[in-house]
Amino acid sequence: MTMQTNKDRMNEKLQAFSHFGALEGGGITRLSLSDAALQARAELKKRVEALGMTVVSDDIGNIYATLPGTENLPRLVMGSHLDSVRSGGNYDGVYGVLSGLEVAETIITEGVKLRHPLTVMVWTNEEGARFEPAMMSSGIVTGKFEKEKMLAVTETGGTVTFGEALAASGWVGGAENRLNAADYCAYFEPHIEQGPVLEEEGLEIGVVEGVVGMVNYDIILEGVSSHAGTTPQHYRKDALRAASKIILDLWEQLGAIDKDLVFTTGEILVKPNIHTVVPSYVKFTLDARHRDMGVLDKVVAVIKNLPKDVYGCKLSFEEHWGRKTIAFNDQLLGFVEGATKALGYTYKRMYSGAGHDAQYASEMLPAVMLFIPSKDGLSHTVVEYSTPEQCWHGANVLLNAVLEADKTL
Repeated sequence: MTMQTNKDRMNEKLQAFSHFGALEGGGITRLSLSDAALQARAELKKRVEALGMTVVSDDIGNIYATLPGTENLPRLVMGSHLDSVRSGGNYDGVYGVLSGLEVAETIITEGVKLRHPLTVMVWTNEEGARFEPAMMSSGIVTGKFEKEKMLAVTETGGTVTFGEALAASGWVGGAENRLNAADYCAYFEPHIEQGPVLEEEGLEIGVVEGVVGMVNYDIILEGVSSHAGTTPQHYRKDALRAASKIILDLWEQLGAIDKDLVFTTGEILVKPNIHTVVPSYVKFTLDARHRDMGVLDKVVAVIKNLPKDVYGCKLSFEEHWGRKTIAFNDQLLGFVEGATKALGYTYKRMYSGAGHDAQYASEMLPAVMLFIPSKDGLSHTVVEYSTPEQCWHGANVLLNAVLEADKTL
């Protein structure tokens, strides 16, 4: 037998939080620890306390709102983030927090007694749009990043450090409140898909098996600047021409490796970037992602075998960063898949191409994610949208997966 959350209540939550950092014409800019983000945090605190939940924060501002259980057991936690990218949407991150809140509210209003304590969690600075890198706080909690180095990070385009913004936020608590393997036994993160697959295939839920690995390289071409009007073509060492050839060659070679490999050149730097000067320097990024690390090894081999001279320009490359594929917990996957089936929703098992706090959390304790569709596959944009029905379906899956975890674990 399944339970359901309240669709109207779920929608009200999303509409209410869309006002914090709202942009004219739709969407939000709610950068981490900004005034808008602090307003959203205050609203969440007000709502969970009204439900009788206890709210604490840890030393990097992560929020934990907890409903006690009937037994002395580790907690179940549902988490995501409230911050956004610049000119972002009303669903990325916040949907995971608010669907968790709706699950907790349903359990409370329906008088359900859980054996385990149940926590709704907010990660600080997931997007990294104000303070780089992304997933900063989950990285600190799981030992990926050094806290002191992260506190010293200065905001993009400004002078305030993450540590200064955190200290001024009023959300600095104790390190003993951090998510940990001793006090928690399962982590659930609901999220919008941020891609087109579920919508294109007419499916209602994505049961997320893990997060794909990735490699990210800078590829550099160095030529010679010369006058655009006086240098004959055959004398030129044009770095942009060389880069253009390499980009097209990479697309052809990488496209032949595997149909599920995705790769992107999203950033190009050209110097001197003057319309009357032949470019002497180009640096472009190559981001490649796949669940099979062996496929990514082939991508790296292609990069390493690029010619060192292209139209007289020197080619070099630097590894920027990367990550290994992670797999979520099989038992929790079973709870999510079972809940989806019991509710009669269509679904598929899938991997996430984007990074999420769950990938770091999964290295500390059992973790899982679930996706709902994104209209046109769009995210990190003001037109990001999931229907009230889709948001409700995801909350229902989360509720029933949590109930099964409470019964089983």
